Amino acid sequence: MRAQLPDPATAPELFEGVLTRRLIAYLIDVVFMTLLTVVLAVAAFIAGFLTFGLAWLTLFIVVPAAVLLYYTVTLGSASRATIGMKMMDLVLTPTRGQPLNGPLAFLHALVFYITFWISWPISLAFALFTPRRQMIHDLITGTLMLRRSPMERHWRMQAAAAAY
Repeated sequence: MRAQLPDPATAPELFEGVLTRRLIAYLIDVVFMTLLTVVLAVAAFIAGFLTFGLAWLTLFIVVPAAVLLYYTVTLGSASRATIGMKMMDLVLTPTRGQPLNGPLAFLHALVFYITFWISWPISLAFALFTPRRQMIHDLITGTLMLRRSPMERHWRMQAAAAAY
């Protein structure tokens, strides 16, 4: 367990440019989610011919399924980051002491999908006014987005200080 969460006042390098990096990472991830959506739609379309049109009913859930699948698989991995987040040096960190596993990654993706697609301006506004730049889905699921490289140095320093 981590002793305490990083604070923007004492470790500003962890939060430097996080919102801009998050936005760029999201745009990169949209490309990958679009590719995944196309693959799933083509598979459902072909399956529709094999099932006499029954599988075409799944075309209505292709976009939500692609978003949830992409985020769950990438955030639930050991890197705790999507492809875009990796490219932008970001990592998703749990704040409540629990590990970032598949169920929490799925919950984060689900709450992200609901809050972002219903009220994205409010979600972005939350990030502007919370001290750790957390969006609504981060606050609900108990996660924190940080810069990866400074975070790794921060946790090493915390561990070294705790060892003394």
